[in-house]
Amino acid sequence: MDPVGILYGDIHPTLVNCSVSGKLRQGDYVKLKHHEDGWVLGKVDAIEAKTNLSIEKSYQIMEGNNVEIQQTISAQIVVIGYLDNKGILQYPRTPFLAGTPVYLADDDFISSTLNVGVGKKGRAYIGLIYGHSIPFSIDINSMVQKHISVMAKTGGGKSYLTGVIIEELIKNDVTVVVIDPHGEYGSMKNKASDSEEMKRFSIHPASYGNRIVTYSPDHGDEKLTFTLSQINVKELVSIMNLSDPKSYVLPLRKAIDAIRLSSRDYDFDDIIKELKRQDDSSLSQTLEKELIYLKSLNVLGKRGLRVDELVSKGKVSIIEMKGLPPDMQELIVQRLLYALFEARKKERIPPLLVVVEEAHNFAPQQGKAFSSKIMRTVASEGRKFGFGLLVVSQRPAKVDKNVLSQCGTQLILKVTNPNDLKAIGNSVEGLTNSSLDEIQRLPVGTSLVASPELPIPLFIEVRPRETDDGGKNVRVVR
Repeated sequence: MDPVGILYGDIHPTLVNCSVSGKLRQGDYVKLKHHEDGWVLGKVDAIEAKTNLSIEKSYQIMEGNNVEIQQTISAQIVVIGYLDNKGILQYPRTPFLAGTPVYLADDDFISSTLNVGVGKKGRAYIGLIYGHSIPFSIDINSMVQKHISVMAKTGGGKSYLTGVIIEELIKNDVTVVVIDPHGEYGSMKNKASDSEEMKRFSIHPASYGNRIVTYSPDHGDEKLTFTLSQINVKELVSIMNLSDPKSYVLPLRKAIDAIRLSSRDYDFDDIIKELKRQDDSSLSQTLEKELIYLKSLNVLGKRGLRVDELVSKGKVSIIEMKGLPPDMQELIVQRLLYALFEARKKERIPPLLVVVEEAHNFAPQQGKAFSSKIMRTVASEGRKFGFGLLVVSQRPAKVDKNVLSQCGTQLILKVTNPNDLKAIGNSVEGLTNSSLDEIQRLPVGTSLVASPELPIPLFIEVRPRETDDGGKNVRVVR
C-alpha cells in the first residue's frame, strides 16, 4: 500500500498537517502509525493547493507564453483515535513523528475504530458512511433516552430520513407516535418501488400496514377526537378568530358553567344552545358562529380518545392534522403530549418515541405556542421516563433552544440559511468549520450525524426507504 502523504510542520496529538503525494480528498479517512500507540484513524478536514503562479504570470499564459508552475498540496487531518486493549477509543497522548507516512484507511479499519454498530441488535440502520460501503446505525436506546433531531432546508429530505428512522423503530418493536401536520407519513403503509439503489444498501421494499394506525378528524383508520370539556375557556377563545378575545371569555364561561351544573361532558351544540338561552346579543351571536366553525373541524367532542386507545406497544400511531388551522394544531400537540407524558410517568403506556414534524411551529424560539411549555418539559425530563422526542424542522434557528439543545443525536441534511447554520454550529459538539461549510453543499440524501456515541460527526448516505414516500414534491408541469 502506497502512502498518500507525509506528516510535516507543527504536529499535535489530535491535529496534524500532511503533504499530499497521492489521491486524497477532503473528507477521506486515513490511517497513520503512532510510534507508541500503533495505527490511528484520522479524517481529512481541509485540503489546499499552493502555487507560485502570480497574477502577472497568469496574464503571460493568457498571451500564449509557457510559464513553469510549481504546486504543492497539503491537508489538515483531524485525529480520531485508536482502540485500546479494552476496545475503548483513545487519543494519542504524544505528538506523531514528523515524516510519518499517511495511508488511505480501509473499510474494516474505519468500521472497527468508529464502532458504528455493524451487525449489532437494537440499532437503527440509517445508511452507509459517505464514500464507503460501511453500514451505519444508531443505538435505539440512545435515541429514545437522549432525544434526536432531524434538520434540513425545505426539500432537503428531512421527512424521508425520518421515515427511514421510523421503519427501523418498527422493526425493533418500538412504540412510536408521529405528529404529522401535512399528512406525509400515512404512505408508510405502502411498499416503495424496487430499485437498483436498494440493492447497494441491501434494502427491499416492505409494507408496515399492520403496524401503523392513522388518526384524523375526517379520514384515516380512526377518528381523532379530544374531549371538549377538558379545554378551558381561555384556550377555547384563543383558537377563535375574534378581534377582542377577552370580551368573549365571560359569556362563554357563564354558558359552560351552567352546563356543568347538570352534565360533566358536553359538545359544541350544548354550548350554542345554552348561549342562546342566556343571551342572544351580538356578542353571543359572534361566539355561536365561531363555535359552529370549531365544530366543523371535527376535533373536539363530547368524548375524546383515551391515551391507551391511541398508543399500542410496538405500533406507530400517526396523528394527521392536515388542513387544520395552526392554533388548533398547537392545541392538539399540547393536549396530546401532556396526556402521553402523564400516562408514561404512571407507566400506563410503554416507553415510546414521539416524532414532532415542523417543530418550529410547536416549540418556537421567538413567541409562544400552546405546546411550547410541554415541549420543553418533555425535552428536559422525558428521558427519565422512557419518553423520547424526535424533533424535525426546516428552520433550526426558529426551534426553541431549550428543546434543540436536549437532542443528543442530531441528523443534519443540506442547510443554507446563515442563521440556521449558526444555530447548528452552536448546538453540535465537535463540528469543524469545514464540516459546517460542507453542510451547505450536501447533495440530497446525505446527512451529517452527530451523536455522543461517535468520536466525531460523520457524513452518511441515507439508505432508500422501504416504504412509500408521502413527502414527494408535487409536479406542476408534466
